[in-house]
Amino acid sequence: MRAVIQRVSSAGVVVQGASIGAIGSGLMILLGVFKTDEKLDAELLAEKIVKLRIFSDENGKMNRSVLDVGGEALVVSNFTLCANYAHGNRPDYLNAEVPERALELYEYFISLLRGRLRVETGKFGAHMSLSIENDGPITIVMDSDVLRKKGK
Repeated sequence: MRAVIQRVSSAGVVVQGASIGAIGSGLMILLGVFKTDEKLDAELLAEKIVKLRIFSDENGKMNRSVLDVGGEALVVSNFTLCANYAHGNRPDYLNAEVPERALELYEYFISLLRGRLRVETGKFGAHMSLSIENDGPITIVMDSDVLRKKGK
């Protein structure tokens, strides 16, 4: 799994002109699910993300997690994070998981976060418009493969 995590002052998602999710201060998370991903990938990412110290403490040092600051999360599925762009100029998405299985892992990831903080979501498979007020800007790309290797 690959996640693009942004520290935000606010974020929202609109589908067909209707707002379906919005948060204040917290994390905007775009999530891509690969064919090789399993529940362990969701678990590793969720645990790392909620503990990621990218919020400022009283001294202005990034030393606090989304949990520490009582932040929220907006999670949006994004199969394009699985793009293979090595050949030619049109990326392919052959490494992205099929929608049914991707939805299952996406929802599992969300359930892991919901056990810890308030979570809003996009609509899986829909065309969405996102509004993101990036705070920093702080943007981190996280891959569960890296976390798996660390655990070995």
